[in-house]
Amino acid sequence: MKINLLRYSLLLSVLLMFACKGKAQDVPAQAGAFDWPQFLGPDGTGISAETDLLDVWPQEGPPLVWEKTVGTGYSAPSVRNGMLVLHHRVKDEEIVECFDAQTGEAVWKHSYESTFTDPYGYNNGPRCSPLLTNEFCITLGAQGKLLCLKLADGSVVWQLDLLTKYKVPDGFFGVGCTPILEGEKLIVLVGGQPNSGVVAFNFRTGKVIWENVGKRTWDGAQTGWDNEPEHEWDDEQMVVSYSSPIVATIHDKRHVLCLVRHGLVSLDPESGKENFHFWFRARVHESVNAARPVVVDDTIMLSAAYRVGSALLKVKPDGNSYDVLWQDPRNLLTHWSTAIYLDGCYFGFSGRHENEGELRCIDAKTGEVKWQTDGWMKSIDGLGQLPDGSVVNRETKEVMPWPFYGRGSAIMADGKFIVLAERGTLALVEATTEEWKEISRCKAPRMHYPSWPAPVLANGRLYLRCEDALICLDLRKSK
Repeated sequence: MKINLLRYSLLLSVLLMFACKGKAQDVPAQAGAFDWPQFLGPDGTGISAETDLLDVWPQEGPPLVWEKTVGTGYSAPSVRNGMLVLHHRVKDEEIVECFDAQTGEAVWKHSYESTFTDPYGYNNGPRCSPLLTNEFCITLGAQGKLLCLKLADGSVVWQLDLLTKYKVPDGFFGVGCTPILEGEKLIVLVGGQPNSGVVAFNFRTGKVIWENVGKRTWDGAQTGWDNEPEHEWDDEQMVVSYSSPIVATIHDKRHVLCLVRHGLVSLDPESGKENFHFWFRARVHESVNAARPVVVDDTIMLSAAYRVGSALLKVKPDGNSYDVLWQDPRNLLTHWSTAIYLDGCYFGFSGRHENEGELRCIDAKTGEVKWQTDGWMKSIDGLGQLPDGSVVNRETKEVMPWPFYGRGSAIMADGKFIVLAERGTLALVEATTEEWKEISRCKAPRMHYPSWPAPVLANGRLYLRCEDALICLDLRKSK
């Protein structure tokens, strides 16, 4: 472990002075005004409250503040109290590393051995983003190592090997569900058999508080499938998937919402008792649920690729049942990025493969598609290239933004979407339900395929990560 104690002595003093003495002070959402302390930001929705950001970017893109070569992984960084934490892999070690968020200077790191090999040939690094509180940094590795470190210096508080502790069948792509914090409870989609699909730990000690979800949830569940109207449980099947849980208050009742392998489960955060479940998964075996549920008032929107599509549930006042308002296998098929809600619509990337990937806007009331960017598969034959290299629509002669996004991730801030496409295209898009309107675009420095981790926005700076690089861009209008 390495640490720059001289540079951070003052910061450590402040952290110790205000170290958490009650649960309200150590919830990620209680971070600094514009920190990004967990996956998809303060509320886990991909929406930032930041303002005073650039309305239009320079042609070459926002100013580059710093850049670093890093290890592999699909884990987005997290930022709190001026500290950025990245979970990545170098050779045979997973590394949790802390940097100064403003300068990129290394502060501390903690490493441990990893032998994970992705069975489908994707990279072997971590998939889950760090969870940062005032005191702690919590990470979950590709082989299920749950680790709690002190945020100040990276020293180990506690650690658990979840694959050993629980009977966890092998997943398709390793462990990929970022934990969340609800009061003193660390909620983790462990995926253990037979009924430890979701486990709540005391986040200070690692002790188990409750566990639920598995055979008792899904054995005999109604699927709506003609060939298997009732699901028959198999003790070797996967319980978990790749969607991170989220906690929401609906009708004055707290719900832990977990989109696991078979569908959505709502749990009481205090007891772990099930409120309800909803079957939502692909018929094919090699498939995952990866997008987080999107909660608006008393509705929950679910979306997945693999020909699943989307569904909108409306939770009844009793909190233990729901109505299905609509379900559509074609309107929005989010693969690994989570949709964003705005002005009665959901915005998200649809498509399992790059050549069909496109950004879509769908009406929340009806599920109908309001607009979409053309995916490669539908549009490539209708495009031509001019001598200057620009791409035009052959029919309308309109100059088209190029390259197309393919798949990607989007966050929202200051009334606009910030889009990172999987080949490194970075775009600023007007947040409107009427049409797709791109304001600015550039090739993000050092970003290349696969740029799959979601963008991170903290205190006016945008952090982007791909398989071998981490960069910081300055989006502030006022310096």
